[in-house]
Amino acid sequence: MIAAVLAAVLAVSSPLPAAAPDGEVSFTSHGVTLRGTVVAPVGGGPAPGIVMVHGSGEHDRDDYRAEAEAFAKAGIATLIYDKRTEGYSLFERDYSVLADDALAAVQALRSRPGVDPARVGVWGLSEGGWVAPLAASKSKDVAFAVTVGANGVSPDRQQAWALETYLRRGGVTGSMVDMVSSTNMRTLAGAGAFPEAGYDPVPVLEKVRQPVLGLWGELDRLTPPGEAVRIFRETLDRAGNRQYTLKVFPQAQHGLRQTTDGFDKLDGFAPGYLELVADWVNGTKEGPSADPPPAQASQSVALAPLAWYEAPWVQIGVWALALLAFAAYPVTALFRRRESVPLAGPARWLASTGTLATAGFLVYYVALSMGAAMAPGPVLFGRTLPWLALQLIAVGVVAAGAVTAVSWWRSKERGGVRVGLLLAGAALFVPWAVHWGLLVP
Repeated sequence: MIAAVLAAVLAVSSPLPAAAPDGEVSFTSHGVTLRGTVVAPVGGGPAPGIVMVHGSGEHDRDDYRAEAEAFAKAGIATLIYDKRTEGYSLFERDYSVLADDALAAVQALRSRPGVDPARVGVWGLSEGGWVAPLAASKSKDVAFAVTVGANGVSPDRQQAWALETYLRRGGVTGSMVDMVSSTNMRTLAGAGAFPEAGYDPVPVLEKVRQPVLGLWGELDRLTPPGEAVRIFRETLDRAGNRQYTLKVFPQAQHGLRQTTDGFDKLDGFAPGYLELVADWVNGTKEGPSADPPPAQASQSVALAPLAWYEAPWVQIGVWALALLAFAAYPVTALFRRRESVPLAGPARWLASTGTLATAGFLVYYVALSMGAAMAPGPVLFGRTLPWLALQLIAVGVVAAGAVTAVSWWRSKERGGVRVGLLLAGAALFVPWAVHWGLLVP
């Protein structure tokens, strides 16, 4: 209690410097002009500087203003900038370009009055945890690297782990977990729709000679934190970089906000986080120092390369042919006066269930890929309600296909090309549905 009172008195009598009025800056990287703000401390000698590197997705400078203002009050000039939109999207990005953006920002901050150019480094959150070390490895002008929620594994492996973590937290088990976290991720990467999927951060970390401050939340559910701490420590040790501090904050989530379980985000940062960054940047970069890796409910797994039959265009082709075969039956019925009686009922069921299963899967797959997997909704028997419905319909396709095939074989009127095409669609559907988990428990 006495120590707390003394600390409060000292804080009042010796306040941290306030932030100076914001300074607007602009800089060019790869033909794009980026704009930002320098949040600087007031008074004093040349200050150290931090360039804040964004996490994934669209971000502007204000997304990191709270941290920037805290660092400025601790005597650190902090540059926050609007993330590029040209050449960056869900399906397009280049970490080397993003690292060059950060390096251009470093040069802009190094040239500012009141900033010590020899003490300007980078800070990167999440995706920035891949980009910030890359920037440091490319230029000696970067004095240090701070990472928050950084990964020691590739983006596809990290994303697969995160998706599985969120699905299992929602009560989902079985084939849907495998489809979303493995089959889906491997297919997107194989199709080139997951940019930088196989980026390996280890060779980059081996080239970083500057001091490194790596920070993680104990309850990070987006990055496998235990693996990241271990990989960072082993890699930096192997590379001979002994100036590192690796810290794990209890009851903190991915972005080092306070949390109850890692899946929610409470107000306020993890106690001690902002102070640690400020003290480390302002002080001597000693080391090595590493907290024990936090426990993980599961380990991430490297994704296997696609077999030839798993290739995206093969799967799309099979899906399209099956859908066409199923949908053709009711369409062509509009031009016929009568159908073969023994085949009419089973064939209609096969066409209906087949069309619904293939079209319904596409709709739900897109929804899952756009974020629904992170909030799966109601679950019954370890399955989300849409997935359970799709699996039941897929079983209906198999049953209707078997009945239609038997009726076709026994009938004197085989139904011609229409029924043959329908049965071909069912034959294509079965291996396709197994591959995507619709016919797997």
